[in-house]
Amino acid sequence: MAGHEFPEPADRKRVADSTVDPLAVEQPRHACDPAFRHGVVVGFDGSTSSERALAYAIGMARRSASGLIIVHVANRLPTTVWAGCEPPVFVDVPDHRTEVLGLELACAEHLSEVPWILVERGGDICHELEEVGKEYAADAIVVGSTHGIVGRIFGSVAGRLARRAQRPVVVIP
Repeated sequence: MAGHEFPEPADRKRVADSTVDPLAVEQPRHACDPAFRHGVVVGFDGSTSSERALAYAIGMARRSASGLIIVHVANRLPTTVWAGCEPPVFVDVPDHRTEVLGLELACAEHLSEVPWILVERGGDICHELEEVGKEYAADAIVVGSTHGIVGRIFGSVAGRLARRAQRPVVVIP
């Protein structure tokens, strides 16, 4: 059965106990579901290009008889944007979009053809997609192309990911 998960952010720490070693306080990410190892990772934010990437990734997963790992990366902004302070510190912006996307995906008929999960992460999109790919030993990462002036000025997610990824990256126009 298809479903989705909302893992805890990697940078969330447990409350420290004074008797515990401070270096041992950080909680590791939980292990990934073995049913999705060697699956296809796809970046999805609900945009038209990410919907095309999702459609292509569904076909890849179906043809290779593997699972689909749908990744939504939540917004993180530097606090300097709001407070003008130094050094820049990143804060999580409340992003309920993942819940909405999860409900939309759960109702999508075209996803009934493959097993899938939805993973939410916060941070840099390229880094998080590659990390999820590494955790699940993904066979490929599928992303939609970036259109517009922002992608031309700062570089597209697809271009940055293709340069740094340790696995094949498929860019869908």
